[in-house]
Amino acid sequence: MSIPESELSDEQSRQVADLIREEIARRRVSRQTLAEQAKISLSTLEKALGGRRPFTLATIVRLEQALGVPLRKVPSAPVAAPIASGIAPDGLGSYSRRAVEWIEGTYVTLRPSFGDKEAIYAYRTDIAWDEAASSLVFREGARLDAAFTQFGEVAVPNQSGFIYLVTNRHGQHRLITVSRPTITGEMYGIITTLLAGRGSLLTPIAAPIALLPVRSVPEPNLGRIAPADPNYALYREHLRKTVEEPFALFAPGVS
Repeated sequence: MSIPESELSDEQSRQVADLIREEIARRRVSRQTLAEQAKISLSTLEKALGGRRPFTLATIVRLEQALGVPLRKVPSAPVAAPIASGIAPDGLGSYSRRAVEWIEGTYVTLRPSFGDKEAIYAYRTDIAWDEAASSLVFREGARLDAAFTQFGEVAVPNQSGFIYLVTNRHGQHRLITVSRPTITGEMYGIITTLLAGRGSLLTPIAAPIALLPVRSVPEPNLGRIAPADPNYALYREHLRKTVEEPFALFAPGVS
């Protein structure tokens, strides 16, 4: 059966639904609120997000206007497919896979909890070579706030001696800048991201961060790590090392 021109295909609808759910989680708005802003019924939105009916172009246009972001892929001029040469693009540092294979692996990622000043937030980061992109890529996992899980490209320029984990989603960036791995494999540095506050409020925030090879933590605990947790002292020492060594500096604010 052919699909009416006014409706998206099943695959396109799934892609749009994923983007809408991501925007709802990021903005912390309800589906009811979004439906009202887009001037569509909640039933229409629920059925489309649940895959029980395809999105129509009219519905997509209203949702795009309400969210202020594009939900459909815009056709672009054909470009040559990247050659999987084993060399990363110049924008990522022109490194070869052989030169960075020692960075590949799974890391326990640590930063201060943004909601509890005594706690440490721990999750998993996987770094691996992507043949199609011809570069290192990273993907986070086991985050308590799964809706904010990040993934992106890894830049390893020769000039600065640092490694950059870059997220670029629809023009919104998050950046992790860390040192090259120590002799035991740890990487220390700074994360700059957005802190989600009440409602749709977002505030820029920076904090120390440490990436520990999972092999160096005998029984890694992930999630929000409280002082009573067996790994708390170890995790806290690594975050303290980030600032005290110092692998990163935080300039004093204006008094």
